[in-house]
Amino acid sequence: MSAHTHNHLHEHHDHHAADAGSRLVWALLLTLGFAVVEAFSGFWSGSLALLGDAGHMVTDSASLGLAAFAVWLAKRPPSRRHTYGLGRVETLAALLNVVFMIVVIVVLSVAAIHRVLQPTAVNGEAVTAVAIVGLLINVGVAWLLMHGEQTMNTRGALLHVLGDLLGSVAALVAGAVIMFTGWTPIDPLLSLLISVLVLGSSLRLLREVLRALLEGVPAYLSVDAIGRALAAVPGVSSVHDLHVWTLSSNRIALSAHLLVESFSQWPDVLASARHVLHHQGIEHVTLQPESSVQTVRWLPHQTERAPSKESESLL
Repeated sequence: MSAHTHNHLHEHHDHHAADAGSRLVWALLLTLGFAVVEAFSGFWSGSLALLGDAGHMVTDSASLGLAAFAVWLAKRPPSRRHTYGLGRVETLAALLNVVFMIVVIVVLSVAAIHRVLQPTAVNGEAVTAVAIVGLLINVGVAWLLMHGEQTMNTRGALLHVLGDLLGSVAALVAGAVIMFTGWTPIDPLLSLLISVLVLGSSLRLLREVLRALLEGVPAYLSVDAIGRALAAVPGVSSVHDLHVWTLSSNRIALSAHLLVESFSQWPDVLASARHVLHHQGIEHVTLQPESSVQTVRWLPHQTERAPSKESESLL
């Protein structure tokens, strides 16, 4: 890869990182601002659904803040101590967000169960009005994140925002039911439903984060398929010691040993192999060529006794 191509890719990544960072900051301001409004409205109206949705939006704000901070750190150049850079910080940020979200879900679920057992009055009109505004805010934030770079952080944040969007719908339904029927148990029951939906998103993100931290193969890639594609490159006899792992959400690394028919073909083989891996989304590649024809010769020292016929047959 030429220096010009490398610089172009680096500038391209910085452009998308800056775009992702600005979208995350705007999403953070919108989400956190409405979370404060929703929390006050929940306390005033007595709605656990609004309080629960506010808690989820605070969690989303933490996720967006950590993601924006991770984007900023990821733009720092590699150093002698961090030769791959700090891109994995976003993975750690996602892990902290998942743990925080699970804690919030447990607290809200316990409160919802207590509210089901001991119902209290809820202001249905206030819940409905705030839920409508929350739904619009969540639609706007989801649009921001869906039209930016899709990294582990932004995908995780988008999952949370979509969970909040469902939460706003649930709060809207709860407010309407209470306003027209007066049946208050719908509020904590829908709060439990929101918790289950968000828990599902959290566990999916947790699985992806743990896979990255354990240097696992991304879910959308197959080592067998990659190995077959490399082995099909003209001039390659076979592939072994193939490793694929996650450096960060948008950086996949690969190393492999390729048995080649002739070292003179290696420049063409390397170019073809990189082209194949590029279509798999793998840019950080280390390939080791090895000769497929290994000729071993044993030449004894002149002062040593010549090898016996038996030893020659073993060689």
